[in-house]
Amino acid sequence: MDVHRCRFVPYPPSAINALAFSHSSSLSTSSKGPPTLRLAIGRANGDIEIWNPQRGAWHQESIFRGGKDRSIEALLWTHDPEEQNKNGYNVPGKLRLFSIGYSSAVTEWDLSNGKPLRHASGNYGELWCMAAQPREQMVKKDNGNTVNGTMDDVAQYQRLAVGCADGSIVLLSTADGDLKFEKTLTRPAKKRARVLSIAWQSKHIVITGHADSTIRVFDIRNGQQVRSMSLGAGPEGGPKEILVWAVRCMIDGTIVSGDSTGTVSFWDAKHYSRLQRITSHKADILDLAVGIDGESVFSGGMDRRTTVYRRSAGSKSGEKRRWVEIAHQRFHSHDVKAMATFETKSISILASGGLDTAPIIVPIREYGKEHHRTLPGLPHMPPVRSAPRKRLLVSWWDREVSLWRIATSLPKSFESNEFEEPPQSSSKRLVAKVLIQGDESITSADILGDGSLLAISTLSSIKVFRLKGKVDSTIGLRKLELPCELGSMGAKIIQWSPDGKWLLLITSSSKIQAIRVARSEDSKKAPRFLPQNVNFKRLPRKMSQSNYIHGSLGAYDRSICRVAFSADSRILVVGDLSGHLDTWVLEGHEDLMQDPPVTRPNNEDTSSSSSSDESDESDAEDHPTLVYAQHWKRNPTAHLIPKLPSAPLVMSFRPTNPSPTSTKALTNGNSHLHPTRHNPFPHSHDLSTGEDCLFIITTEHQPYEINILAGRISDWSRRNPKSALPEEFKMIRDRAMGCIWDVAPPTSTDPDRQRIWLYGNTWLWMFDLAQDLPRPKQDEDEENDSDEPQAGEFSKMRKRKREKAIRKKGIDQPYDRDVDGLLGASRKERDTGAGSKIPLHEMDTGVGRKMRKTVGAEGADATFVRLGRDVSDESEAQDEEEEDDEEDEALVRLRRGEDVVMVNGDENGTGGEAEETRREEKKKKGPPFWGTFKYRPILGIVPIGGGEEDEDADGLVEKDGGRKGVEVALVERPMFDVDLPGRFYGDQEWSDRKDADVRL
Repeated sequence: MDVHRCRFVPYPPSAINALAFSHSSSLSTSSKGPPTLRLAIGRANGDIEIWNPQRGAWHQESIFRGGKDRSIEALLWTHDPEEQNKNGYNVPGKLRLFSIGYSSAVTEWDLSNGKPLRHASGNYGELWCMAAQPREQMVKKDNGNTVNGTMDDVAQYQRLAVGCADGSIVLLSTADGDLKFEKTLTRPAKKRARVLSIAWQSKHIVITGHADSTIRVFDIRNGQQVRSMSLGAGPEGGPKEILVWAVRCMIDGTIVSGDSTGTVSFWDAKHYSRLQRITSHKADILDLAVGIDGESVFSGGMDRRTTVYRRSAGSKSGEKRRWVEIAHQRFHSHDVKAMATFETKSISILASGGLDTAPIIVPIREYGKEHHRTLPGLPHMPPVRSAPRKRLLVSWWDREVSLWRIATSLPKSFESNEFEEPPQSSSKRLVAKVLIQGDESITSADILGDGSLLAISTLSSIKVFRLKGKVDSTIGLRKLELPCELGSMGAKIIQWSPDGKWLLLITSSSKIQAIRVARSEDSKKAPRFLPQNVNFKRLPRKMSQSNYIHGSLGAYDRSICRVAFSADSRILVVGDLSGHLDTWVLEGHEDLMQDPPVTRPNNEDTSSSSSSDESDESDAEDHPTLVYAQHWKRNPTAHLIPKLPSAPLVMSFRPTNPSPTSTKALTNGNSHLHPTRHNPFPHSHDLSTGEDCLFIITTEHQPYEINILAGRISDWSRRNPKSALPEEFKMIRDRAMGCIWDVAPPTSTDPDRQRIWLYGNTWLWMFDLAQDLPRPKQDEDEENDSDEPQAGEFSKMRKRKREKAIRKKGIDQPYDRDVDGLLGASRKERDTGAGSKIPLHEMDTGVGRKMRKTVGAEGADATFVRLGRDVSDESEAQDEEEEDDEEDEALVRLRRGEDVVMVNGDENGTGGEAEETRREEKKKKGPPFWGTFKYRPILGIVPIGGGEEDEDADGLVEKDGGRKGVEVALVERPMFDVDLPGRFYGDQEWSDRKDADVRL
């Protein structure tokens, strides 16, 4: 594969201003969070990202696009109370998301379509902060345990407390699924001190931090101010007023504040007096986060530090426990603006973000024992497309689309030095730029493979442009007229079919529509869009009901996230966040002699079942909408396609190798069909005969290949389950973003090539689907140790192997899961929400992780007790994982035909000739997989090449041996190329202070 490394694409990531988990921390939850747990990230460009932790997988599910001069300054979730339906069953309460930003309105978002649902505004100033009334009152008992107490009936619906720039505090009600003004707690005084931060101490007490060096306490029952706490005057030589940027309340009522002097203060819950203060930052503290157990506090600020505080144990009985700073670290490269925590029995994490655009996950209880994890700051759906035959690269961000032409060859200096950017004139050329009018940001864009049509969509409009121009000149764009309904429809995903005859639209409400494009053989005539669009009806699905305690996301799980066309444009597949796949096939042969379709009632798409669904579906099948003698129908084997265990990240059909015996369609239509009086529009019922293998990568990095027309898993996927994947690929934490195919038919010298290149934010990986993945070396070692191991002995063998490897490491202690970090822990064990475990020899905190416990005077029953969290649940998870691997290994052996009869050690008694033949074939085919991590943050990879002089190449280039290989443009967006504002440098950062913008 020939790679053009492109760093000229203008995609500026946006700063993170707000973070919010959908659920409150709860130690009564033993799992790694409820299934509806989500993390919302608000950015400075108005975008809201929804992330799913999914047991440590951390993938970006969707993005709610912002617009011009919009920003997200605060986010919060509420959980409506449970209700009972007419049958008396509990119905989960709805999870709701709210935001504010540079206005006087609070916005509620519709999770199912990513649009604002309602706004609440009033006669008050600009909103600066907000907080949700606690749904459950946390109570700490004398024994130190934390439990959840229930609220009274009056406060079942959570109120929102909002702080304004004019000093007023407003209460909003979320009762009855609405958002209404309730009352104002305080009116602006003459000084009009801004409310910079706000928190709830209990369901009746609100704590606010102001810009006049004060922290105030209000009681919402009477609207009176209970207390005002002063921080004193500002530092000498600085501003007179101290800005209280953050306030938080702990489970025992203790108030924690962070201010512009870099000081963290702790305040008494009853008397509201300052107990302690710690100056731990060199600049402003911008946000705080507290642990659920009341024993840990985190702070982040302008000096890039993330500081950890713990409550120390009193040295004497009755002595008050004081807070101490135990560690600080610069996880971020710029200001830390937002922090949020979530904790259960199995997960304990801190999420933080700031101007460096990348969210970071830090362990809380396992701080110092686990690595932190940096999530990608770039979108998971690559905002780049290409027209390979014209060597055009399309990229978009906000309201701007850029078209670049990539040169055929690169200068030698660029090939030899990966850090040197090639000259503008030789490597690329900006040939066109499109600026979309309006305030909405672009949601999707796509370009035809021949570079003739460009489609751009926002949530409220769709625009299509015709591209014309010579190879060495700029490209002219002409806007095409669209039907009125199409132009104002809007879409979150837009995609051309490979043959350019269909334009697929996925609306914000996940409705599916396709528009037929009529293109003339005369290149001077502009294509036209038929006014009759095709509506696709999805199968009604019975969604699994989560525990009513965890809340409900509504129809959010049915949101379509990925689409795919087959190579011949006759099979369409869409996948949603729940893992369901819906498929359709194009029936018949194209007949341009027939008139355009006759308008008939549209079938509205819906994700819920109703009494008229079956009748509408049968009516659509009996009276299809014919478009040039073709019509889309549901795949006859759609009910056989299995549901994926998680949402699809990558969906792509395997390309079809060109066959010399393939025949073209008839130019004059279906000659064997004739219209009659009873059938004026005859059409064929033939389905696609092309490649129907759909390759899928799920959020768990589980690969699947499905034969869509047969409705079953392909043979390659059956022979290569997840247990057969290379360990290096299993250890990858960043999720897959896309794929590139490298397919070539067999020749006299080279075998068949069916390679797929997967890529993520920091990695590139190849799998050759023409051959099976090699079995793990661990299995080979087990075969050498025992000629005929039983199925139940595999897990015991693995444990012996780990213990043997630990002894080789020179670790003189009993086997323990802590030392397993030296060898690589299992996937389920190490996914505790943040990064992997830190090996013992790399830990720089603590003096030990185990103690020796003896029973009796002689200590004969001495046992080692692990200090730290309980791993019983992890042990069970690992045992289950090993049992699943054992079943997969047995199936792999059977499906690959490896369980054969051995005669004198040789297969079928052939004297080892079969084994030698397999080795020669394997060597000739090349490696079955390959990967690299040398590329910097990847924005996307698209095929480039296969111009008009070689249009059937479609991105393939000649190699040394005459075999064609794929040519791609790899778009990187490293952070050192992003323009960021000046950052704070400490006194001891002399090397960084040189030629830097120092903020005091």
